[in-house]
Amino acid sequence: MSARGFLLAAPRSGSGKTIVALGLMRAFRERGLSVAPVKSGPDYIDSAFHAAATGRPSLNLDSWAMDEPLIAGLAAANAEGAELLIAEASMGLFDGAPGIIGRTGSSADLASVLGLPVVLILDVSGQAQTAAAIAKGCAEYDPRLKFGGVILNKVASERHARLTRTALETVGLPIFGALPREKAISLPERHLGLVQAADTDDLDAKIARLAAFVAAHVDLDALRQAAAPLSCGPARANALKPPGQRIALARDAAFSFIYPHLLLGWRRAGAEISFFSPLQDEPPPPDADICWLPGGYPELHAGRLSSARTFLDGLREFAEKKPVHGECGGYMALGAALTDAEGIRHPMAGLLSVSTSFFKRRMTLGYRRAALAADGALGPRGKILLGHEFHYATVETQGDDPPFALARDAYGGEAAPVGSRRGHVTGSFFHVIADDPRMAP
Repeated sequence: MSARGFLLAAPRSGSGKTIVALGLMRAFRERGLSVAPVKSGPDYIDSAFHAAATGRPSLNLDSWAMDEPLIAGLAAANAEGAELLIAEASMGLFDGAPGIIGRTGSSADLASVLGLPVVLILDVSGQAQTAAAIAKGCAEYDPRLKFGGVILNKVASERHARLTRTALETVGLPIFGALPREKAISLPERHLGLVQAADTDDLDAKIARLAAFVAAHVDLDALRQAAAPLSCGPARANALKPPGQRIALARDAAFSFIYPHLLLGWRRAGAEISFFSPLQDEPPPPDADICWLPGGYPELHAGRLSSARTFLDGLREFAEKKPVHGECGGYMALGAALTDAEGIRHPMAGLLSVSTSFFKRRMTLGYRRAALAADGALGPRGKILLGHEFHYATVETQGDDPPFALARDAYGGEAAPVGSRRGHVTGSFFHVIADDPRMAP
């Protein structure tokens, strides 16, 4: 691989990683570089912003759900033809789930597997010299990691920057730049994080402003020199066997949360993917072998989905003979009804007995290790799927359908039934990231 790269990380969430990452991605692209973006962890929203900033697809790389060969293979695939790989961390640099070293889902694991130097983004609001102690602690905490340097964020004044820079120089960490506090530099958010890229007005102009802001305050030449070649071992790029040769995939504002690495792997395995839009009242293509409804925001479009007769009738007809699978929002659409944020109940496809609600909300978040409860399009009974769940919807009534899988979270405990299955139709709230090659059915 010819690409060199680095990981943008921070000691905690809310430090400005995404803003800085998007600004740097576009700034390097404007300099004529081909930039390959990746996201650490299961955040499926940021990847679309990465793609908008770079003009190249972004992949999620997750050390809890992916082994090292899969991470290496996906990183290599995404870096083909690129000169620079920029990885954006999730949460704090070392934050993850319980697990063996290298399989915790932390961004530090990803940096270690790929040999990426860490560039630490420090939100220095409310502190000055103390930032050096935090940076030194991060640099020395994990001996697996290489540290490239620091970018200061939310600097209040030149004096503030000088105090912080002087302290960082005493601990030997290079400083690539200092971004001043600027309220106008932001992106809109909603309940699952950023408003989706496709729903953000004037996105390209917003990213261009981020790039100009970051380029004005960061030494791009020094940062590029700090990048290191990707160092990976044995590689594979297919996280999950294609569920069919011809896959009908819902894609629009209601159904958009499909991991790009799954599509990459399926296409590389020879599968064909046909997109259709339920919001445009399009049915799944009848010549497909399986219909897949990914997650998204069906709760924001429940009335429109409920009245999309061509889509619903076509989906029901498809499900009579062929598999249909729904993840999170797709699972909600397959159920009997969906209650929106105003408390209005909307009939859905009725292919599963579950009824869900966004009126009665509770955040559910975490990794899932699920064993399939029956043979199906995603594999034989007992096959292990590794995934992630993040939603605010609740189950009003589960109904009498048997479960899709038996799942544990990352903290152990007894396996519990999740999701639903009926005939050719399956669904659950968790998003599949990869299967577990260590576990035979």
